[in-house]
Amino acid sequence: MRGFWPRRFTGYELELLDQALTDCDRDPPALRRQHFHIPILEPLWTTLGRELENGAGVVRLSGIPVEQYSPAQLKRLFWGICVNLGTPLPQNTTGEILAEVKDEQGAAMAAEGGVLTARARSRSTGPLRFHTDKCDLLALMCASNGIAGGVSRVVSTIAIHDEIARLRPDLLEVLYRDFWRRRPADEEGPRSRPEDALYRMAVFARGPDGAFTSQYSRTYVEMAHGSEGIPALTTEQTAALDLLAEVADALCVEAPFTPGDIQVLNQHVTYHGRTAYADDAAAGAQRVLLRVWLAHAQSRALPAGHAAQWGSTAAGALRGGAIPGTSAFEGSS
Repeated sequence: MRGFWPRRFTGYELELLDQALTDCDRDPPALRRQHFHIPILEPLWTTLGRELENGAGVVRLSGIPVEQYSPAQLKRLFWGICVNLGTPLPQNTTGEILAEVKDEQGAAMAAEGGVLTARARSRSTGPLRFHTDKCDLLALMCASNGIAGGVSRVVSTIAIHDEIARLRPDLLEVLYRDFWRRRPADEEGPRSRPEDALYRMAVFARGPDGAFTSQYSRTYVEMAHGSEGIPALTTEQTAALDLLAEVADALCVEAPFTPGDIQVLNQHVTYHGRTAYADDAAAGAQRVLLRVWLAHAQSRALPAGHAAQWGSTAAGALRGGAIPGTSAFEGSS
């Protein structure tokens, strides 16, 4: 996965970012691209966009001196970089736009149908299974790290696809068929009718021009197939999902986060996960990742059946997020 490189910001680039931060008097979501425009860095943003959509689908930027910034400044800086890559999306129906992914085990962990939700899993210190988020591009910034673990795991879904085709073409065919999924109430809001939270979509699919996409969270599949009126997973469906997980583990790239790292992933061609981690609250060592979901102007066209999840399937459309067709800028000026 050649795109998974720690492309370190140069000293001059950091000076430009710092000056843009100093000159900007807006905070998310009112901060837009024109408020954080750095002409000299336009070629960098263009190159990153091309690598994310047409290359390996993953980039890692490093070198931001997080210790020099307050939490509010760091969020503004990260958001300023993100708006140069795409359009931020709401991450849940309550309006979360710039999430802090950290341990919240002291709070009640949400479960639906007896299955711990994906959001609850991400707010714990436990490992995260490979999955995609509901956006074209997922941007994560390490604001601080714990004392151990929390290693980022990234894998190409195209590589997974090709390896399954080699090992078990019969199970590859299963992954191109629909699986029931459940919309998470803690992200997309409760439904007045339980059946409205359910939809069907394949794990692997191709758009009208042949472009590949994989949208997957085993948690949402398990939540759906544990719902009333939905049949249990078949033996071959379970075997296909088990093989997918096995191949992903074998092919993934692992890289620990260092404070100041920014990782951007194309959610159509990569899965991401993490290992378990430990914080040391007494010493003030806590793992905190900032997260922004982005729609991407260079995104691929999706299959018509994906409209139920994405809103629009057109290439380059404002799509995805907890409220499809809505940007995080709604209501801001």
